[in-house]
Amino acid sequence: MTPSNISPIRQQPTLLDACYRVVDGVSILVGLWLAVDWSNSTFSFAHQFAAAVAISLFYVIAELTGMYRNWRGVSTQREIGCGMVTWGVSLGALIVVGLITGHAASYSLLTAWYWLWMTPGLMVLTRVSIRCLLETLRARGLNYRGFAIVGVNPLGIQLAANIRDTPDLGLRFVGFFDDRPQSRLPSIPASLGTQVGDIADLIERSRSGDIDRIYITFPMRAEDRIRKVLAQLSDSTVSVYIVPDFFVFELLHSRWTDIRGLPVVSVFENPLYGVDGLMKRTTDLVLGSLLLMLCALPMLAIALAIKLTSPGPVFFHQRRYGLDGREFFVWKFRTMNVCEDGPVVTQATKDDKRVTAIGSFMRRTSLDELPQLFNVMYGNMSLVGPRPHATAHNEEYRKVIQGYMLRHKIKPGITGLAQVRGWRGETDTLEKMERRIECDHEYIRTWSIWSDIRILLQTISVVLLKKNAY
Repeated sequence: MTPSNISPIRQQPTLLDACYRVVDGVSILVGLWLAVDWSNSTFSFAHQFAAAVAISLFYVIAELTGMYRNWRGVSTQREIGCGMVTWGVSLGALIVVGLITGHAASYSLLTAWYWLWMTPGLMVLTRVSIRCLLETLRARGLNYRGFAIVGVNPLGIQLAANIRDTPDLGLRFVGFFDDRPQSRLPSIPASLGTQVGDIADLIERSRSGDIDRIYITFPMRAEDRIRKVLAQLSDSTVSVYIVPDFFVFELLHSRWTDIRGLPVVSVFENPLYGVDGLMKRTTDLVLGSLLLMLCALPMLAIALAIKLTSPGPVFFHQRRYGLDGREFFVWKFRTMNVCEDGPVVTQATKDDKRVTAIGSFMRRTSLDELPQLFNVMYGNMSLVGPRPHATAHNEEYRKVIQGYMLRHKIKPGITGLAQVRGWRGETDTLEKMERRIECDHEYIRTWSIWSDIRILLQTISVVLLKKNAY
C-alpha cells in the first residue's frame, strides 16, 4: 500500500463525547440562569442570546484545548483543569465580543461574576458524576469488554499493567497470546494474568465472541508477523489495535497528527505550543512582574553591597543555551571575583576561594538569581524549567549523556524539578548530572501549569534549607 492510499487516522467520536458536549452546553445555560436568579434579575432574551454565543465560543475553543479528546485513563484533575481553562478563555472571549459590539453594558457585573463560577462548578459536578456512574456500572460487571494482548514482551506486560490500573476503561483481561516457545518468552507477573494460547487460539476465540478487543504489541520491525495476524483477524468482527513499541525512544510529550491523511507521531516535541504555551507565558509575565515589584528594593540594596565590598561589575552575564539550543545571556548578581565565559568554565565548589564574602551569602540564599527575572520578562527564560548550564558545560556533557540536549526543547527556568529534588548545585560527578537530566526530561514529559506552581512553592523550602548552594 502506497502512502497515497493510506486512509486518514481520526480519533473516533463516541456517544460519551456527544453526551459531554450536551452536558457542557446545558451547564453554561443553567449556570447563567442561576447567576441571573442570584443577582435578582430577570432571565431575558439578551441572556438567552449571551448563553448561545458562549456555548458556540466554548465549542470552538474546546477544539483548540482538546477538551473533547478521549479522557479514558487520564486523571479527573487534568480533565477538570482543561475544562476550567476552556471556560475561562470562552468567557474572556465573550466579554471582548460584548465590549466591541457594545452589548456588554446590557448585563450586570454581578451576574457575570456569578456566571464565572457557577458554570465550571456545574461542569465539574456533572463530569465527576458521569465518571462515578461508569465506575459503578463496571464494578457491577456492566459495560465491560474482553480484551487480549498479542505478544508476550515488556510492552505487552506494561500495557496489561496500565489497563489493570485504569478500571474506568471498562476492560476485562482474557490473557496473552503468542506463537513463540516458552523458552523465548519473559515471565509474566502473576497479578497480570497468563499466556492462554497461541495465535490460532486467538483467532478461534475472536470468532466465537469471547474477545472484543485485541492489542498487538509486536515490535515495529516485525512487520511480517503483524501483517499475518491482521490478515487472520480480518475474518472476525473484533476491534484490533496496534501498540507501537516506543519504549526504544526517549519520548518527550509525544503526540500524533496527520499530514493529508498520512499519520505522523512526534518523538521529541515541545509541549508548550498553542494554549499551553500561552498559559505558561502569561503565568511568567504575571508572576514575574509581581516578583520584580516585590524585589526591586532588595535588588537595589544587593547591587550597592556588591559595588561597595569588591571591585568589578554588579551584574555577571554568561552565555547559555536556551529554547531549541539558541544562545542567550543569562543575568546574575556577581558573586565571584572572576567572570568566566569561555570554552572552559569551572563550577563553584564548597569553600571556593573565588567567591566574595557577600557572594557566599547570595549563593546560599539564591539571591544572585534575582536578575534572571529580567530574562523571564524578556522571554528567553521561564520561572520554571531546566536550569540553564554554561555553554562550555553543555558542550562537555552532550557528548557523554544520551539525550542531554533534549532539555532545550523548552525554555530554561530560574528553578526546576531537579532543583527541588535535591540535584541543585555542583555536579562534580557524571551521575549527578545524569540525575539532573532525568528530572529535566520528566518535567518536559509531564508538564502542567499545576506542576509549575508546585515547583515554585517547593523552591521556597529548598532555598530556606540552603541545600547544595555554595
